[in-house]
Amino acid sequence: MTASRTIVIAGAGIGGLTAALAIAARGFRVTILEKAERLEEVGAGLQLSPNASRVLVGLGLAPQLAAHVVTPETVSIMTARSGGEVMRLSLAGSARPDAPYWLVHRADLQGALLAAVQSHPGIDLHLASPVQAMEDATDAVRVGDRHAAALIGADGAWSAVRGIAFPAIQPRFSGLIAWRGTCDAASLPPELRPSGVQLWMGPRAHLVIYPMSAGQRINLVAILPGAPLAPGWSEPGAADEIGRHFAAAHWPGNTRAMIAAVGNWRRWPLFTMPDGGAWHSGRVALLGDAAHAMLPFAAQGAGMAIEDAAVLAQCLGAADEDRDIPAALARYAALRAPRATRVQRTARQQGQIYHLQGPIAFARDTAMRLLGPIRLQARQDWIYNWTP
Repeated sequence: MTASRTIVIAGAGIGGLTAALAIAARGFRVTILEKAERLEEVGAGLQLSPNASRVLVGLGLAPQLAAHVVTPETVSIMTARSGGEVMRLSLAGSARPDAPYWLVHRADLQGALLAAVQSHPGIDLHLASPVQAMEDATDAVRVGDRHAAALIGADGAWSAVRGIAFPAIQPRFSGLIAWRGTCDAASLPPELRPSGVQLWMGPRAHLVIYPMSAGQRINLVAILPGAPLAPGWSEPGAADEIGRHFAAAHWPGNTRAMIAAVGNWRRWPLFTMPDGGAWHSGRVALLGDAAHAMLPFAAQGAGMAIEDAAVLAQCLGAADEDRDIPAALARYAALRAPRATRVQRTARQQGQIYHLQGPIAFARDTAMRLLGPIRLQARQDWIYNWTP
């Protein structure tokens, strides 16, 4: 088999598209295989902290995203216990022009990435092209009738590539459901429209609210315990069900008003990979959720996939010949696994803190106030200050 400096990427999500652009910039030919017949993204928001946005800025995507993103100045940590603000963190010190803090609609980000991919002469995108089998040989990897120097699985938590390369490693249900919905900012009274990120902590649940789409829409994510859903990525959620939950738990009226403004909810079961994830075997490597699906409580799911893409491209770019590719993928795995694992654990721990109740929740709020916003924000520096 011959590979001719070609990299095949399975999956045309945010991680796969970012990886395609970053790898093509290193002189490789890239083929993206996407199982969907057309690319669609359910309306939901993303937080892109500076560690992720600096990669996108470096790929030249800032002009395309400028009309869509919101750059918040603060994160307000709120408590359902009192209905008030525990702490307000400034994002001014953690963001720079080359690495802003962005709030963006997932569809807007994917649209910008897709446009860049489709205009790149070194990238081919094939829809309705699932990866069903592969053969990893010494000199190349065969994916269907294609030969490549490497196969990259960027095909999500239920990765087909991981299922072939690492069949024993599978995601596990966390016991939590993410309810996601959006509403028009104009549908909310002015006093309820957030200008930055609001994180509401409550008993066995939390709520994240922020503007996106240039401030025209508001994104809401509620994390609640729940039973596993039927097979599939998500399913519709009943507005009266989520409304009853927050009413029964005595959440403040302003949070319930914002929840009631959402007309259509979807529920995502939160599955996670074991700490450490699955990364590399021969000429096959994984990135993003395929490697290290994590809880969203550090707002780093997309960010880690974007970081993976940047580091993977660097490692591949340092490989002078196709025979050096397996060693390059091994180096990628060695560089990424410790950081991704630390973020996995941080996200899980933060979720536990957010969902405290009773006297322990009061102690949490008091400890945050004593720590102060500067020291509390500094705890994120190891995430935000990362550079490829």
